Amino acid sequence: MNSQQDKNNSGVVYSRRYRATAGVLALLMLGACSSLRNPPPKDPDDLADYKAANDPYEPLNRKMYNVQMWAYKHALRPIGKAWIWAVPQPVRHSISNLNETWREPIVFFSDVGAGKPRRAGDTFMRFVINMSAGVGGLFDVASLVGYKQHETDPGMTMGSWGVKSGPYLFLPFLGPSNFRDTAGYAIGQAMLPLNYVPRGYGLLTFNWAYNILGTLNGFADSVDQIDQLEHSSLDPYSYIRSAWQQSRQSQIDALKADHRATTPDWYN
Repeated sequence: MNSQQDKNNSGVVYSRRYRATAGVLALLMLGACSSLRNPPPKDPDDLADYKAANDPYEPLNRKMYNVQMWAYKHALRPIGKAWIWAVPQPVRHSISNLNETWREPIVFFSDVGAGKPRRAGDTFMRFVINMSAGVGGLFDVASLVGYKQHETDPGMTMGSWGVKSGPYLFLPFLGPSNFRDTAGYAIGQAMLPLNYVPRGYGLLTFNWAYNILGTLNGFADSVDQIDQLEHSSLDPYSYIRSAWQQSRQSQIDALKADHRATTPDWYN
């Protein structure tokens, strides 16, 4: 009995530590790899481009990108294609809904931290409705009654309060990030209820299944976009970096500009 409990404990701890410390390990790796940092150029035009890219660790980031793309081409893409072939689209859509619903606590606390009570209220209602009427999050009933899904995370919250992003990072199997959002990712994992599942009741098994299925589904949904990017872009790494940075700033700007009243429209 004690042996089985130890195994369950180790599984929970491993899952929690792996995701919460991935970004921290990446930061330590950067400190140990100063030779993979590009020094600022002296030419004024080149320096302007250097600052705009915000990617002083580009040599290391490109290596990490190449590692991920090697894994994608040799393992993740075939698995993703097989997943699309084997799993009907409605089932994959339900898995996406499940993943979004169980992440709503992260969104809720991020909305609260950003000082956006209306967004937080919408997130709370989404979680309650989808966990009940949506059968544990398999169906997005909340969107049908006016509570649309929105994205907020600790990195966005810090950005809305003026915390600088720090240099761009590319983390294998996590994707584009930066110092601020890597710290935000770790904070977000600490807010995820599934990282604190107790022993027994099959919840640990559900936690692993949730993470594995969510990861497979995410890669499967991205296969066509990644393939198109690889074939149409002269430098996919630079394109991804620029697109992500612009999208991230747009999300933060939208969060800061959300000044809606606390009560929903139908209440007024």
